[in-house]
Amino acid sequence: MGAGAVGPADGPDAEHLPPDGVDQATVDAVGKLTAALEIVEEARGRLYGFHRLTGNADNDLLEALDALEEAGHGALAQQMREDLLGKNVVSRRWTFQVVEDYDDTYWEPFRAWERRVRDELLEGRRHVYEARLKEERRTHGRPGHEARPADGE
Repeated sequence: MGAGAVGPADGPDAEHLPPDGVDQATVDAVGKLTAALEIVEEARGRLYGFHRLTGNADNDLLEALDALEEAGHGALAQQMREDLLGKNVVSRRWTFQVVEDYDDTYWEPFRAWERRVRDELLEGRRHVYEARLKEERRTHGRPGHEARPADGE
């Protein structure tokens, strides 16, 4: 087992331990990179939320325009329909295009780099930094503070 390993039943499993010879500074650096990726993942989720909300607003706008027409305000509804319905939300783009650009330009390369760094420095192991934190912070032997799930969980 790598540095910081504890007994097999009361510590992280092998896939959450640093490989032999990997120092704590490397584990910490990879942990920071992974934390940055987690923020990018959260930002991407919010961007998808923006995409969904904007689409829902456009659908609601369509219903509102139909209601304005039915209420006898066809000219006003038509002006809005031509100006606002289906309009780009940013320069030349609908939200799906913004999401695709984000994914292709930033999210996918960020994920690829994080994986490459983990592969090269930690043999691809994930959350090694967090596993160490768990070991430092949990109360060994106390229910609810187990090192890992029981076999089969």
